[in-house]
Amino acid sequence: MSVDKFDAKTKDVGGIPVSRFLPQRHRKTIGAWCFLDHAGSDDLSFADDEAGLQVGLHPHLNLQTFTWMLSGEVWHQDSLGHRQLIRPKQVNLMTAGTGNQTGISHTEQTPDGVKDLHAVQLWIALPTDQAIAPNFEHYPELPTWSRDGVNYILTTGSYHGHTAPTTQYSPLVGVDMQFTQDAQFEIEAVDGFEYGFLIIDGELNVNGETYHQDELVVLSDCVNASDSVQLSAKKGTHLMLLGGKPLSHPTIIWWNFVADNVDDLKQAVADWNAGHPRFGDISLDGTDLRRLPAPEVPDGILQS
Repeated sequence: MSVDKFDAKTKDVGGIPVSRFLPQRHRKTIGAWCFLDHAGSDDLSFADDEAGLQVGLHPHLNLQTFTWMLSGEVWHQDSLGHRQLIRPKQVNLMTAGTGNQTGISHTEQTPDGVKDLHAVQLWIALPTDQAIAPNFEHYPELPTWSRDGVNYILTTGSYHGHTAPTTQYSPLVGVDMQFTQDAQFEIEAVDGFEYGFLIIDGELNVNGETYHQDELVVLSDCVNASDSVQLSAKKGTHLMLLGGKPLSHPTIIWWNFVADNVDDLKQAVADWNAGHPRFGDISLDGTDLRRLPAPEVPDGILQS
């Protein structure tokens, strides 16, 4: 088993800075989790003259967007006709569908009057050998429990005898962990899973090495239920545990698209920029949002 640390790259998303952990050159995925942004790690707040998060209309392909809200509120609106406000301790799960004839598009906005934002935004690559239709689901209630000085919220999958209602198409787990005291703990490991810890706040110790806020710690290479790893965290630490079994095919990411081959990415870019109906549409009248154009797929994408 290997333990690797990854630092974030700062990106602008909808007018706010976010810490991006996945994908990176040397770590594309954790299981099928293929994208990880942490927004609001530095107590992100908006002045009265600031609009907050304003993400214009954009498409997705062969993935699920998975929003885990920690504070603030965000409006989601998509081309299937859903409009949903997400609040703290809730998950929005949007499924783009699979194949090169389908897709979805959506916008994300901070409501008027909301002055802070803290969220973890994830993508899940879909298995392209399954025929999956576009969909949207909102989960206002999730399993919660306390054990050995840790408060848990299960966002997806099964853990400690609990199962989340969140729809999955490949084996995954996502667990929010907040430590009410100094504690040692173990991962409830599944054979074949890779695992990662996003350190939202505080410190995590893995096999005697200490890791800090806004770092991603990944456990990989033959992680299985018999592997031994020493884990501990201090009181006040806040972690998000992500785990999953890698997909059996390549996961290639460009802009807001995922595919198992470059040709499908290029087709998605061309279709979106040409206004193809496969991605649907949303009226932007009466808003300051705009339709975001897709950049062309670079020739060296497989080496990036």
